[in-house]
Amino acid sequence: MKIILAEVNDLLRKSLSFFLGSKGFEVDQFDNGKDALEAIKTHEYDIILTDINMPGINGMEMTQYVRTVLKHQTPIIIFTSSNIEQTELDSFDIGANEFIPKPVSPAVLLVRMNKLLKQVN
Repeated sequence: MKIILAEVNDLLRKSLSFFLGSKGFEVDQFDNGKDALEAIKTHEYDIILTDINMPGINGMEMTQYVRTVLKHQTPIIIFTSSNIEQTELDSFDIGANEFIPKPVSPAVLLVRMNKLLKQVN
Protein backbone atom coordinates (compact mmCIF):
# COMPACT_ATOMS: atom_id res chain seq x y z
CA MET A 1 0.00 0.00 0.00
CA LYS A 2 1.36 3.38 -1.01
CA ILE A 3 0.56 6.45 1.08
CA ILE A 4 1.27 10.14 0.68
CA LEU A 5 1.75 12.08 3.90
CA ALA A 6 1.72 15.88 3.72
CA GLU A 7 2.41 17.33 7.17
CA VAL A 8 4.17 20.58 8.04
CA ASN A 9 5.23 19.43 11.53
CA ASP A 10 8.56 17.61 11.04
CA LEU A 11 8.35 15.51 14.19
CA LEU A 12 4.78 14.36 13.51
CA ARG A 13 5.51 13.66 9.82
CA LYS A 14 8.62 11.63 10.57
CA SER A 15 7.08 9.71 13.45
CA LEU A 16 3.92 8.83 11.48
CA SER A 17 6.03 7.87 8.48
CA PHE A 18 8.18 5.59 10.64
CA PHE A 19 5.12 4.05 12.33
CA LEU A 20 3.29 3.43 9.03
CA GLY A 21 6.45 2.08 7.42
CA SER A 22 6.77 -0.40 10.30
CA LYS A 23 3.23 -1.57 9.49
CA GLY A 24 4.19 -2.33 5.88
CA PHE A 25 3.09 0.86 4.14
CA GLU A 26 5.25 2.68 1.62
CA VAL A 27 5.16 6.36 2.61
CA ASP A 28 6.04 9.38 0.46
CA GLN A 29 6.30 12.36 2.81
CA PHE A 30 6.16 16.07 2.10
CA ASP A 31 6.28 19.17 4.30
CA ASN A 32 4.11 21.30 2.00
CA GLY A 33 1.00 20.99 -0.11
CA LYS A 34 2.51 22.12 -3.41
CA ASP A 35 5.06 19.28 -3.61
CA ALA A 36 2.52 16.77 -2.31
CA LEU A 37 0.00 17.76 -4.97
CA GLU A 38 2.63 17.42 -7.71
CA ALA A 39 3.32 13.88 -6.46
CA ILE A 40 -0.41 13.07 -6.45
CA LYS A 41 -0.64 14.22 -10.07
CA THR A 42 2.11 11.83 -11.17
CA HIS A 43 1.80 8.81 -8.85
CA GLU A 44 -1.00 6.57 -7.67
CA TYR A 45 -1.60 6.42 -3.95
CA ASP A 46 -3.89 4.16 -1.94
CA ILE A 47 -4.55 6.85 0.64
CA ILE A 48 -3.79 10.55 1.16
CA LEU A 49 -2.96 11.93 4.61
CA THR A 50 -2.75 15.71 4.83
CA ASP A 51 -2.42 18.48 7.36
CA ILE A 52 -5.02 21.18 6.87
CA ASN A 53 -2.61 24.08 7.53
CA MET A 54 0.36 24.02 5.16
CA PRO A 55 2.21 26.73 3.29
CA GLY A 56 1.38 27.23 -0.38
CA ILE A 57 -1.43 24.78 -0.95
CA ASN A 58 -3.26 23.73 2.20
CA GLY A 59 -4.97 20.41 2.89
CA MET A 60 -8.41 21.72 2.00
CA GLU A 61 -7.21 23.05 -1.37
CA MET A 62 -5.39 19.79 -2.05
CA THR A 63 -8.49 17.74 -1.23
CA GLN A 64 -10.67 19.91 -3.43
CA TYR A 65 -8.21 19.64 -6.33
CA VAL A 66 -8.00 15.85 -6.01
CA ARG A 67 -11.80 15.55 -6.02
CA THR A 68 -12.81 18.17 -8.60
CA VAL A 69 -9.89 18.44 -11.05
CA LEU A 70 -8.21 15.03 -10.89
CA LYS A 71 -11.53 13.27 -10.17
CA HIS A 72 -9.73 10.76 -7.92
CA GLN A 73 -11.67 8.85 -5.29
CA THR A 74 -8.54 8.05 -3.27
CA PRO A 75 -9.42 8.06 0.45
CA ILE A 76 -8.30 11.30 2.14
CA ILE A 77 -7.72 11.85 5.85
CA ILE A 78 -7.23 15.43 7.05
CA PHE A 79 -5.35 16.34 10.26
CA THR A 80 -5.73 19.64 12.07
CA SER A 81 -4.98 21.31 15.35
CA SER A 82 -8.08 23.47 14.87
CA ASN A 83 -10.93 22.50 17.15
CA ILE A 84 -13.47 24.50 15.17
CA GLU A 85 -16.47 22.35 14.22
CA GLN A 86 -16.99 24.26 10.95
CA THR A 87 -13.50 23.24 9.77
CA GLU A 88 -14.43 19.59 10.20
CA LEU A 89 -17.74 20.06 8.38
CA ASP A 90 -16.03 21.94 5.55
CA SER A 91 -13.50 19.10 5.21
CA PHE A 92 -16.29 16.60 4.64
CA ASP A 93 -18.10 18.95 2.25
CA ILE A 94 -15.09 19.11 -0.09
CA GLY A 95 -14.56 15.37 -0.12
CA ALA A 96 -12.42 14.28 2.85
CA ASN A 97 -13.25 10.79 4.10
CA GLU A 98 -11.95 11.25 7.64
CA PHE A 99 -10.94 14.10 9.93
CA ILE A 100 -8.51 13.53 12.80
CA PRO A 101 -7.72 16.23 15.37
CA LYS A 102 -4.12 16.68 16.50
CA PRO A 103 -2.33 15.29 18.32
CA VAL A 104 -2.77 12.33 15.96
CA SER A 105 -2.77 8.93 17.62
CA PRO A 106 -0.91 6.51 15.30
CA ALA A 107 -3.10 3.62 16.49
CA VAL A 108 -6.34 5.53 15.75
CA LEU A 109 -4.96 6.65 12.39
CA LEU A 110 -4.14 3.04 11.46
CA VAL A 111 -7.65 1.85 12.37
CA ARG A 112 -9.27 4.60 10.30
CA MET A 113 -6.94 3.99 7.37
CA ASN A 114 -7.67 0.26 7.38
CA LYS A 115 -11.41 0.96 7.53
CA LEU A 116 -11.20 3.24 4.49
CA LEU A 117 -8.97 0.84 2.56
CA LYS A 118 -11.42 -2.03 3.18
CA GLN A 119 -14.28 0.12 1.86
CA VAL A 120 -12.34 0.83 -1.34
CA ASN A 121 -11.27 -2.79 -1.93
